[in-house]
Amino acid sequence: METIAHSRVLLVANTAWYLYNFRRTLAHSMRLNGVEPVFVSPAGDHAKLLQKEGFRWIEFELDRSGINPLKEFRSCLRLYQIYRRESPALVHHFTIKCVLLGTLAAFAARVPATVNAITGVGHFLTGESKRAKLLRPIISLTYAALMRLPGVKLIFQNPDDLAVFKKMRIASSHKSYLIRSSGVDTVKFSPPPAKITQELIVVFGGRLLSEKGIREFLNASSLLIERGINISFRIAGDQDPGNPSSLSDEELSVWKKQGWLTFMGHQDDMVEVLSEADLVVLPSYREGVPKILLEAAAMEKPIVATDVPGCREIVEDGLNGRLVPAKNAVALADAIEELIHNQALRKKMGEAGREKVIREFDATAVAKKTIEVYGSFASLRNQP
Repeated sequence: METIAHSRVLLVANTAWYLYNFRRTLAHSMRLNGVEPVFVSPAGDHAKLLQKEGFRWIEFELDRSGINPLKEFRSCLRLYQIYRRESPALVHHFTIKCVLLGTLAAFAARVPATVNAITGVGHFLTGESKRAKLLRPIISLTYAALMRLPGVKLIFQNPDDLAVFKKMRIASSHKSYLIRSSGVDTVKFSPPPAKITQELIVVFGGRLLSEKGIREFLNASSLLIERGINISFRIAGDQDPGNPSSLSDEELSVWKKQGWLTFMGHQDDMVEVLSEADLVVLPSYREGVPKILLEAAAMEKPIVATDVPGCREIVEDGLNGRLVPAKNAVALADAIEELIHNQALRKKMGEAGREKVIREFDATAVAKKTIEVYGSFASLRNQP
């Protein structure tokens, strides 16, 4: 850690929301270790929240979903200008565009050290749309070229993604680290008081994307209502216009008319949302490590998730929840029905989940591991 003490580190992502919700603990830990964190992202309401906590924040423009070469060049140039002006000892990129554009900008600006967080393999590397399949070879080759540059290291959240990147010859063992998740604040997310209401509540938390399993969740809810099971289904999350797999306005309008679904929209206070849940569900197709499941487990909530990379890092089938096949609404409905009818099992699974989170996913411990990666760069050790 002494290698980067009194240095400046830039944390770069495609939204201020991501930095605020996923990387504040890391930034606070950096401060405690004598490192100056600076956040870099497009504008957003959460930028003000970061500044209220005393962090510096720098704006840069980024088109999250587009692939206009001129816009991408401008974003890369803006990052280059920021890196040249700030002269950081290290930059840490999150999300695919920031990883690709930021790595190139950091190399051009002669930043001594670059860390790229691979928080999931991304839509373009796993999606089945024509656009994803068309761009996949280009993105793969770009990834491979940039990740092999000197002074670049990668952090993966699960071993499956690391294996994929190694198979594609994007990552190598000596430049890659496995740090599972961004961690969770186990003090903030702690077991709530016992529920007063007898209403059974199932919560889905996440953006309304195909890859998050939103359609399977909606279809599973319909199946359970048809079976005569009285459950309240709550959906804490919004559409994502910047993502090609987002639930459409037409689909959302149809489902909103169903009497058993409550669309809550984006929620900043997930403690309140999860406090009322009897069961938390995420039927995702693939994840880095989903924070909603970490937060749920920390609050002693049993989980139903899919048996895919990322989700199975948190859920041990039969211990703290159930794992079901991806893209299978019937299996999802069956698992929800099993747990919703068994209060004793839910309680046992919830307690096991919190124990697992405290043992493996505490945010402070995760931040410490990340800062240790920062200190591993020979280029920083050799600086005067």
